[in-house]
Amino acid sequence: MRLLPAFFLTLSLLPSLAGNWPNWRGPAFDGSSKEEGIPETFSPTENVLWQAAMPGPAASTPVIWGDSVFISSTEAGSDKLLGICYDRKTGAERWRKEVAIGARQDDRSTPAGPSPVTDGERVVFFFGTGDMAAYDFSGKELWKKQIQKEYGSFAFLWTFSSSPVLHGGRLYLQVLQRDTSFDGNGSMRGKPGGGNESYLLSLDPATGKEQWRTVRPSDANAEAKESFATPMPFSFGGREELIVAGGDCLTGHDALTGKELWRTPSWNPERIGHWRLVPGAVAGDGIVLASAPKRAPIYAYKLGGNGLLTESDLAWSSSDEVNSKDVSTDVATPLFYQNRFYVVNSDRKSVSSVDPKSGKLFWEYRVEGGVKIECSPTAAAGRIYFQDQRGKVTVLAAGDEPKLLHQSDFGGPAEKDIRSSIPIAEGCLFLRTNSTLFCIGKKS
Repeated sequence: MRLLPAFFLTLSLLPSLAGNWPNWRGPAFDGSSKEEGIPETFSPTENVLWQAAMPGPAASTPVIWGDSVFISSTEAGSDKLLGICYDRKTGAERWRKEVAIGARQDDRSTPAGPSPVTDGERVVFFFGTGDMAAYDFSGKELWKKQIQKEYGSFAFLWTFSSSPVLHGGRLYLQVLQRDTSFDGNGSMRGKPGGGNESYLLSLDPATGKEQWRTVRPSDANAEAKESFATPMPFSFGGREELIVAGGDCLTGHDALTGKELWRTPSWNPERIGHWRLVPGAVAGDGIVLASAPKRAPIYAYKLGGNGLLTESDLAWSSSDEVNSKDVSTDVATPLFYQNRFYVVNSDRKSVSSVDPKSGKLFWEYRVEGGVKIECSPTAAAGRIYFQDQRGKVTVLAAGDEPKLLHQSDFGGPAEKDIRSSIPIAEGCLFLRTNSTLFCIGKKS
């Protein structure tokens, strides 16, 4: 009997992960889950199984495996960066680790922006300081490393917040940054004199040792070289890829070697310098979305291409006359669910439902009142979930018509800059504000 390589064995096990939420975009890396039995209505006093006080603000999303909930956080009143494990059934804190020390670099975010990731054997925490650590489920430290010390100082204007990805026996991290040093908010960023490289990193999850490092260049200018997106594994046409967003383009890489397979043309031919990228790629139905920032269009490319993609590889763009110019996202990564793309426009406070193949706009729903929405949407049981920056949660129906199903406020005037997505696992929603983690589910 021929043994399957670990990468393909992992892919064959994906359906069994439906009850877990192992990374910030879920078991299928597209924001969706197959979970059912989620309460139709909920509030801070309704259908809350438990809640846990957060030690400090953070934009990271919880990840869930079995009976363990992992979350990264700051600690209010100190510069401690924490990795925490909670019991999924009771909300009891199992363990708390001080992974690193790191002060804020700006007034909009903390170093606890990246989400942790788990493969069922270990959990890896990463912070915008470059500190990375792996623990087993009992809280035993397996290894630690400091990415900036090993590969050079980060060159980002805002706090670096790409999340690591565990997939196919590899731990991936993308670092897409400026190639020059500069003064950012009063401190020098990047290597003295410049020469910073953008790169993809593959590490051994068991040891943290480098498997490969691939330089990922771009023709972008200044801040537009910076990406806060997370790489996305995807399988198409028998090819296992890692899709990377940043530097004014998407690239597809061989997931085993890091070799670049294809690249989209720049969505910024004028080379505007402040077009940093936050939303990551999402793929489905043979299409991958490239989300240009700052109210620029969405570009939908056919998967399976090679080299520099051309106009024939472009399925559609939201700049086309037949599509809505308002289908755009500056921060939220789009969702793929039930053969539709759902795109959150943070400035319009809207959600657009789009056909993957043609770009046809099925509907747009505008959220009344509230503040900006920078949370990436998630979905399960025929519903779409997201929250705004002050913790107002909105639930929409996934389907042919825009339909508001539920809204509830979990934040309040004191909350701000909430960006955590809402993971879905074991029939529950895990909703994180700056002050509290709520587990929402049906009480037995």
